[in-house]
Amino acid sequence: MIRLDGKVVAQSVRGEIKEEANRLLRDYGIRVGLAVIIVGEDPASRVYVRNKQRACEEVGFDSRVYSLSCDTTETELLNLIRSLNKDSAVHGILVQLPLPKHISEEKVTHTIRPDKDVDAFHPYNVGNILLGKPDFLPCTPAGVMEILHHYGISCEGKECVVVGRSNIVGKPQALLLLAENGTVTVCHSRTRNLSEITRRADILVSAVGRPHFITADMVKAGAVVIDVGINRMPDGKLVGDVDYEGISALASAATPVPGGVGPMTITMLLRNALLAAQNSLK
Repeated sequence: MIRLDGKVVAQSVRGEIKEEANRLLRDYGIRVGLAVIIVGEDPASRVYVRNKQRACEEVGFDSRVYSLSCDTTETELLNLIRSLNKDSAVHGILVQLPLPKHISEEKVTHTIRPDKDVDAFHPYNVGNILLGKPDFLPCTPAGVMEILHHYGISCEGKECVVVGRSNIVGKPQALLLLAENGTVTVCHSRTRNLSEITRRADILVSAVGRPHFITADMVKAGAVVIDVGINRMPDGKLVGDVDYEGISALASAATPVPGGVGPMTITMLLRNALLAAQNSLK
């Protein structure tokens, strides 16, 4: 079984991003600017934000982090976003989720200007993805596609099964596979005879957030298995949705956890921020 190494792919793509970011700075005096807003003290969110800061530094971006207290009002947050919308030095805006319960994620998403929405969550960007004319691609699904491209795995004419229907991963992942001529089935918690459907998959993507949910009896011989899940076990160990060892005798290729899709998510965020800076020249 081929190990689809997201770290290797991420480093390759980040090298390209850094080169283009340097060109923008050299030729146009534009330094790619990414603003990240975090509200509250969620430990996992803090880790994600630090990782995004380091990634920005690695490729030469200007990274601004706005760390707000958990009692920040919705109005205060929306006003900050509106001010960043007007800031020409900020090309991308990201609000780290989850947010405190008193703040509407929907209002936040709708307030970020679509041309600075590097998460691709705004309805304008979601609609463009559906129409096959995206400005930005959602980061995790785009990372999955980049891994497939890097390893020369084509979706065309293949049966692709996505387990999970979230707005962040499952739904957009299905659209990206469809855009590359895959025949796509989306499964979810109400799907009957799930294992019968997953065993048809030439390319199986799991994004359900349940440790070792995908077992060997659910995988077709020779399938490519992409594990989007990141689950922390009681002993602190990170595992995916897929029983990686269990499927290793069946699958032709699979992503590990950690080290698979995870590194690609931030990398695709960097690519979107770069694209936003490039678009600002138009």
